[in-house]
Amino acid sequence: MSSALVGGIEIAYEDVGHGAALVLVHGHPFDRSMWRTQIEAFGGDWRVVAPDLRGYGGSTVVPGRTMLEVFARDLAGLMDHLRLGRVVIGGLSMGGQIVMEFFRLFPERVLGLVLAATFAEAETAAGRKARSDAADRLLREGMGLYADEVLPRMVAPANLEALPAVAEHVLRMMRGANPEGAAAALRGRAERPDYVELLSRVGVPALVVVGTEDEFTPVRDAETMHAQMRDSTLVVIEGAGHMPNLERTDEFNAALRRFLDSL
Repeated sequence: MSSALVGGIEIAYEDVGHGAALVLVHGHPFDRSMWRTQIEAFGGDWRVVAPDLRGYGGSTVVPGRTMLEVFARDLAGLMDHLRLGRVVIGGLSMGGQIVMEFFRLFPERVLGLVLAATFAEAETAAGRKARSDAADRLLREGMGLYADEVLPRMVAPANLEALPAVAEHVLRMMRGANPEGAAAALRGRAERPDYVELLSRVGVPALVVVGTEDEFTPVRDAETMHAQMRDSTLVVIEGAGHMPNLERTDEFNAALRRFLDSL
């Protein structure tokens, strides 16, 4: 693990391999270790950079509210530190929304997009309240009960039994998240803009990936994003829930490799 001072905070990150850069952005409430199988698979052909977002993993925790724009600017600052030019940038769930925000701010720095288990619409009023209530709960109770409750929605129920190591990894990441950092991200994510129209302006290739068992971001959300982008590929992974890169690693990596090879 390495770290860099970016915008006054420490950002922890992995930086493996050489050549063109692939930046991978984790979701909530996870950390960069969710990408470990992709780092291993692609670190020989690509320079794979996987940071811990502020508030997560080994990065600085900043309480309050962390807007998606702040996360995106952190990524740009880390890229500056690492002297990265145009990159392929991908994210899962909240990470995918951060990637869309990054493209909004820095389209000239994007060679390609990978949007996994995510969606482009703005939050609804009910969703804003739910995220605010969840943030309050995390600050009040910590991560333990929350992690136990959402695990069957993060990992498809059948995979909880079939893939116990994956289930344990996901649970460990969630339980290990800092409540203040996770709550700040929830509050900021509740205020996100609508990215649907933005996607219609994407002029670089994009890969959209979703699992058939994903309760948080069902296939129809992926189809909406795919339809908006004129040069996109949609991959639906059978039997995967909200963590397709971990639940169906071979299928996810094969789709990502085809995409990267096409660039």
